[in-house]
Amino acid sequence: MKIVFRWMLLGVLMLAAGCAGGARGLPQLPQEPVGGAYLLGAGDALKVTVFGEPDLSGTFKISDSGVIVVPLVGQVAAQGLSVPDLQKKLTALLNQKAVKSPDVTIQIEEYRPFFILGEVKNPGSYAYVPDMTVLTAVAIAGGFTFRASEDEVSVTRKRNGAAVESRGTRNSRVLPGDTVFVFERHF
Repeated sequence: MKIVFRWMLLGVLMLAAGCAGGARGLPQLPQEPVGGAYLLGAGDALKVTVFGEPDLSGTFKISDSGVIVVPLVGQVAAQGLSVPDLQKKLTALLNQKAVKSPDVTIQIEEYRPFFILGEVKNPGSYAYVPDMTVLTAVAIAGGFTFRASEDEVSVTRKRNGAAVESRGTRNSRVLPGDTVFVFERHF
């Protein structure tokens, strides 16, 4: 009888330990400043306009290696730069190689996507929307399933070239390239 009781107790403890899983063991997602400078990354599409130079203007997508290829200039490193920083860099390069005192403007035409998995109605890859939160991302993916744990999620984000998984909440900011995972609720 004691052996049966011990096995039952062990089973209950293992079940309880399984319920405590999810995001609880992960570090808290660092707060990103609202309205902070957006840093460009692979997959972003940029509309570059060089005033009076239609052959140098166009839409350029940042490659997996983090560069855009601009006519007469060649490869320009864009990954990790803000739009104003890239604009200054491209203006200086064009001034050196092609156009005297160019007037360059850059706009983000398409952000790289974010990804959402787990207990949402339509998991997958979606277009990023500026100032997005986890709750906004869930809404874009069709909402929570009835099994979803709605209070905590994991967010995997690249930092310094490495993927870091952290615990997020409904109000955590989502950035382009992030992977959000909505856990299943227990009980």
